[in-house]
Amino acid sequence: MTREKSARALWLINGLTLLAAIIFLSPVLYSIWMSFQTSDAYYAGGVDFTLRNYEVAVGQYNFARYLLNSVIVSGIVTLLGLSFATMAAFAFARFEFRGGNLMFGAVVATLMIPSHITLIPNYLTLARAGMLDSYAGLILPAISSGFAAFFLRQYIRGIPRALDEAAYMDGATPSKVLWRVIVPISKPAIFSMGLQLFIAEWNNYIWPLVAISESDLFTLQIGLARLYRVNPGEDVIDWPLVMAASTITILPVLLGFVLVERHLVRGITMGAVK
Repeated sequence: MTREKSARALWLINGLTLLAAIIFLSPVLYSIWMSFQTSDAYYAGGVDFTLRNYEVAVGQYNFARYLLNSVIVSGIVTLLGLSFATMAAFAFARFEFRGGNLMFGAVVATLMIPSHITLIPNYLTLARAGMLDSYAGLILPAISSGFAAFFLRQYIRGIPRALDEAAYMDGATPSKVLWRVIVPISKPAIFSMGLQLFIAEWNNYIWPLVAISESDLFTLQIGLARLYRVNPGEDVIDWPLVMAASTITILPVLLGFVLVERHLVRGITMGAVK
């Protein structure tokens, strides 16, 4: 009798979880379904399946180029941001030097500064350096993350120092200890922070809007916002076209998360066992 009750409870929990997942994903599913409808059918309340919205978004409104720009910028920002944050975290966690606590406090203090406050200083700096309207202008302001350094530093502090000492006894340099000992053990934290950095940069809208005026360098978020002005002076927005562009924007992130999630969970489990 107890097993039957447990089985029923399990089925109930699974059913409620599935229902919650469907409700949570319903806006995304609806937007994807809408992206395959013609504008006339959508406003008439009918159904007319078509792929033209994607053809128009990619061909006429250059979303293939915007997708490439977003992949390049988000990928480089993630790699550089993780590299700098990991090295800074290792230094703060493992070395004692004059002013180290003050410097770490300054890094943590940056978390309290709203990102919009840095728009004007970053714009003026890059304008004087001649880096506006370039990939460098999009990438450089985003490669430093105080939260990533803080998060990884806390994780590295939990790794036993005996591993470092054993490596030093074998003749390893601090750089080898970092990349051959600390980084492999810290993969769960690095994967988690890398995913967060990538998504944050992928969804970044304000800075690309300020720093870029050349259409060939627009990211997906800028291109998506421009679709609202497809029919200037008219009250009707081609929502199926907008939803097709939105689907192009979100699908790479969802696909990347699905591919990384298995390794992420596996790394977290291995890290917990160790």
